[in-house]
Amino acid sequence: MNQSVTAPDALDFMRQLQALTTRVHDTANLDEILLEIGPAVCEVFGAERITIYIAGDDGNEIVSRLKTGLEGFRELRIPVDDRSIAGYVANHKRLVNIRNVYDAQELAAYSPTLQFLQAVDKQTGFKAREMLAAPILAEADGTLIGVIQLINRRSQQPFDAMGEEGVRLFAKTLAVALRQRQQPFPFGPYGKYQGLVTSGAMTPSAFQVAVREAQRAKLDLETVLTQNYQVKPAVLGAALAQFFGVPYEPFRAERAKPLDLMKSIKREYAAEHEWLPVEGDGKQLTVIATDPERVRAGHVVAHVFPGRQVAFRITTRAEFQQTLAQFFGEENGIGGGDIDALLSGMEGDEIETLTSEDITAAQDNELVKLVNQIIVDAHRQGASDIHIEPAPGNDKLRIRFRRDGALSVYREVPAAYRSPMVTRLKIMCDLDISERRKPQDGKIKFKKFMPGLDIELRVATIPTAGGVEDVVMRILAAGEPLPLDKLALSPYNLTTLKSVVAKPYGLFFVCGPTGSGKTTTLHSVLKHLNTDETKIWTAEDPVEITQKGLRQVQVNVKAGLTFASVMRAFLRADPDIIMVGEMRDAETTGIGIEASLTGHLVLATLHTNSAPESVIRLLDMGMDPFNFADALLGILAQRLARRLCSCKRPYVATQAELKLMLDEYASELQHTRAWQENPKASFEAIYQEWIKRFGGEDGKITLYEPVGCEACNNTGYKGRVGLHELLVGSDEVKRLVQERARVAQILAQALEEGMRTLKQDGIEKVLAGITDLHQVRAVCIK
Repeated sequence: MNQSVTAPDALDFMRQLQALTTRVHDTANLDEILLEIGPAVCEVFGAERITIYIAGDDGNEIVSRLKTGLEGFRELRIPVDDRSIAGYVANHKRLVNIRNVYDAQELAAYSPTLQFLQAVDKQTGFKAREMLAAPILAEADGTLIGVIQLINRRSQQPFDAMGEEGVRLFAKTLAVALRQRQQPFPFGPYGKYQGLVTSGAMTPSAFQVAVREAQRAKLDLETVLTQNYQVKPAVLGAALAQFFGVPYEPFRAERAKPLDLMKSIKREYAAEHEWLPVEGDGKQLTVIATDPERVRAGHVVAHVFPGRQVAFRITTRAEFQQTLAQFFGEENGIGGGDIDALLSGMEGDEIETLTSEDITAAQDNELVKLVNQIIVDAHRQGASDIHIEPAPGNDKLRIRFRRDGALSVYREVPAAYRSPMVTRLKIMCDLDISERRKPQDGKIKFKKFMPGLDIELRVATIPTAGGVEDVVMRILAAGEPLPLDKLALSPYNLTTLKSVVAKPYGLFFVCGPTGSGKTTTLHSVLKHLNTDETKIWTAEDPVEITQKGLRQVQVNVKAGLTFASVMRAFLRADPDIIMVGEMRDAETTGIGIEASLTGHLVLATLHTNSAPESVIRLLDMGMDPFNFADALLGILAQRLARRLCSCKRPYVATQAELKLMLDEYASELQHTRAWQENPKASFEAIYQEWIKRFGGEDGKITLYEPVGCEACNNTGYKGRVGLHELLVGSDEVKRLVQERARVAQILAQALEEGMRTLKQDGIEKVLAGITDLHQVRAVCIK
């Protein structure tokens, strides 16, 4: 394409061509394309007439339908040979641009037998001059579909290079549209959504009703199909992929923004033209679009990313908007900024530590937008924690997100902004900005700063070497509790847990380190117990998960509303079930035991390592062993291990691997009587149970290893799975508690009664293909 194509009139021409491409794809059937779209094509190309030919069934001729009146049509059939211009184009599959169709010498330059059919001019009285004709070819194999022929330029000048490039691009659009609409009924009358009917996702009548609904409501048809007819995005995407002949690309929530590619794309442009680069390197580029043919016609991708081989992917409009928001933020104010644009604007700025007056006077500055955008991006990416890590000197401030239990670097911020950023966060959670030598903690109700996003953040500031402060924020996103059967409990643990919490009174604990999912599990138990006949009070700090029917109280230590004071109030408020966010002191624990002994079911969390150790921890708090033993229903210890992504690769476990896992599994049983009496028999019994439960027909056990794909950011892991250890307060366990037995004795008794330790539960989930041994060891190390 020559230089003139980049002129302003060429840009206008390309915009018109894009609109024309969209119209072609929205046109329902073949006749409409051949007969109705001609005037619009002539307008874009500045031509007086257009003829579109379709290849005949035998490949020896091309056929065009011409209107002869209001209702009449006639067919014009031309042989595929060098005796006519359209026939020559079809025969050689090449574009021709003729200045004067009556110039025999110009025609002979293409072929000695090429001639213009002058009889047509004589019959119609229309005098042809210039002619631009291009083949319409299938992109996959180059099969001839037809020919597009433009006659006479209105300016009475030859068709230029811009017209040649435009007709080539438009021919590609026609190739897709004509090929799809040439299929037998019912493959034709439904435009780009015809795959919905041919696949059986919708009946023809339902589709026509949807079209009329969209027209009446003046809505996009895709919106009506997804909202009113519950057509899934994947089904819609498959239909579009079938029409455009490119793979479907769904929205991926975990996709990271390709910074190097997005430098050249503005949000406004992407929203208008509906295409985005999602991945690529110096040679390859993957582009998602709602209409790949229109993007090809615009020819912009090659200008923005020259020298790259472009692979187009189709996506639905709704999923495109999700990706747009993922890369640029929402337009409604929820993350409306672009984090990279904010950071690029900060490079080189010199800012000293801000005072409260400085920041109060600059609430709308770039720093405020940056902090808000960091929180929005963390929430959108599913992060549980945000780590703000400044370094002394001139090193940049590093920001990391924790997702699925693992930290990854999010961005680096200029060193000049480290103190202002920490100060801004302190102001957001009402901390003392002048105090930089002591740790502080607080909360941010983010809805106050970003009305569209209702999340809360628990904030901790810690002074670090070099006179700087780290900030760690935990995102406490409100949500619905998970059903018990979604917690990845083993069948034994699930059945036992349900029977334990079904008791009308007693004390049940969930224990584990911070971030191990204790609150999630307790709320799942409450969801299981929550009925209209049950009064449930909860004391939490903070309230992370809400449930209809629960009466939830948020602890406020500064106001004197402690766990202990709230528990006393609950006892006077006619409870059936009481849930305590954490039993962190003797007073709260004592009230909990008292409540459980007076006819209430009490659920609570503890920060301990294992179920048997929790018993000793509570006794060390000063609890009476007899009262505690009477109240104890059970203790569930848990951890969260990273779950293998669906891209995991299976392999047959070697005997060495099985031996290693058996050793680790069996080492947990060393205190039991059965193991001490005959370890070899116990070892063999475990192995035979594994073969029975996890082995294939050939008796071999299949394990899985991480691979890495786009969905898991090439880590091999996506999401987390719970590992559990359920100690039941049986009569024998209660006797040991009363006797203040050692941890090993309580553990041995629980194992003999059927308990699996955290590591044993984890190894069984390795054998089930849910996680791998490395992840189990990482969270169950002793």
